[in-house]
Amino acid sequence: MDPSSSPHVLPAACDFTVFGGTGDLALRKLLPALYHRDLEGQLPADHRILGVSMSDLDDAGWRDAVHAALTTYVDPEQLLTPAVDRFLARLYHLRLDARNAEDWDRFHALLKERAHPEDAVRVFYLAVAPRLFGSICQRLDEIGVVDERARVVLEKPIGHDLDSAREINDAVGRVFDESQIFRIDHYLGKESVQNLLVTRFANTFLEPLWNSRWVDHVQITVSETVGVGGRGEYYDHAGALRDMVQNHLLQLLCLVAMEPPTYVGRETVRDEKVKVLQALEPMTPEAVDRDTVRGRYDVGLVDGEAVPSYSEDLQAGGSHGRSRTETFVALKTEVQNWRWAGVPFYLRTGKRMDRRASEIVVVFKEPPHSMFPGAEGATAPNRLHILVQPDEGMRLHLTAKEPGPGGYRLRPVSLDLSYAAAFDARLPDAYERLLMDVMKGNPTLFMRRDEVEAAWTWTEPILRRWAATAERPRRYPAGTPGPTAAAMLLERDGRTWQETDQ
Repeated sequence: MDPSSSPHVLPAACDFTVFGGTGDLALRKLLPALYHRDLEGQLPADHRILGVSMSDLDDAGWRDAVHAALTTYVDPEQLLTPAVDRFLARLYHLRLDARNAEDWDRFHALLKERAHPEDAVRVFYLAVAPRLFGSICQRLDEIGVVDERARVVLEKPIGHDLDSAREINDAVGRVFDESQIFRIDHYLGKESVQNLLVTRFANTFLEPLWNSRWVDHVQITVSETVGVGGRGEYYDHAGALRDMVQNHLLQLLCLVAMEPPTYVGRETVRDEKVKVLQALEPMTPEAVDRDTVRGRYDVGLVDGEAVPSYSEDLQAGGSHGRSRTETFVALKTEVQNWRWAGVPFYLRTGKRMDRRASEIVVVFKEPPHSMFPGAEGATAPNRLHILVQPDEGMRLHLTAKEPGPGGYRLRPVSLDLSYAAAFDARLPDAYERLLMDVMKGNPTLFMRRDEVEAAWTWTEPILRRWAATAERPRRYPAGTPGPTAAAMLLERDGRTWQETDQ
């Protein structure tokens, strides 16, 4: 077993630098995650957190901003004054203009202030636009702060197509070895996603059924009730396929479909995920027309509140609102290998939908023979629901006999596992686990270069086909499950989308 994967192993002394330290991601996710790990005693005493941004803040100003963020995003019961004070004392801020050599010299001097710099791990988290990844890495190399103990974290998206992804990977790879590059997908840090590996490979009853002989189909859904909000400019250049399918949903698909690795280690899991991506059915123009649906939310009601359309959201943010960008995608694909041949995988994601949920549903085949003639009710296919968010857990749907005399009355029941109820502890945020893995140098839950490029290789034909057609995204009212065409995608196969509470 890789010792770096143990929760009891503390990372080495670390200078953790966040480029974009005053941005939304840093204040909403990264710094609260680091605070929680510090609260649990998992950061060494000499751990420093350096914020780099274009803001004219000194150390005290950044600490005030981070304190306000902790107050907003951390449970008040977790805000213990001694722990907050200890965490804030770790923080330092530097204003840095990437074009200014003097600013880089000051950054270098800040890193050298550590008493024993040769013993420290240096983590550079690039919470900035991907177009800056290459130039920042080049500057880090030029000032001499990249050595074998340095690591760089890249936020998605890694490019907007295959060529741009390769360009970014090439630029970063000229400075950092592949073993030092951590491409983060926060979905892989969620407890339920990690527990999928344990469910499959640490329980003997399930794995023999995890194949085309017993599984009818698989559904993966990531639905959101929010609109594009303040991300309109970015989102309008990305769309749901780039923003969600190419990374999050394909990562979930890989974990469902991958073969058992020899052991769960640094490269073994990533090796198997790449094989899944390479086995996906190619998306020819005919397949794109037949097996994909794209939509865009219109005005509607979400949680009883009237919300504007996507175009109105764009206009409110200063954009023209006349784009053809999709906010919803549903598609059908297949993993063409020995285990999964003939099993459809249905994926969907969208904004302004009727519920906030991320889940995987494995639908097993119906019993081959009905043994209960004259029974009231009916048997139904068994389903395993893996709930990724908001309430992490699992639910196994079975058919049972309703108690009572006078024959068989069949009805569906479920066996529920709620992580919050089963494990009486706070569930760490995904970033908490992933940031600790970066500091420990454990890349298991991060995407490798060939994995990212394999995902783009499969996704890009969909983008090209959509760009070549005159068809616009189908409208769907906000607060609904998406366009009716998405339901028809399954209905033509005699199936329906499964919801958690069904």
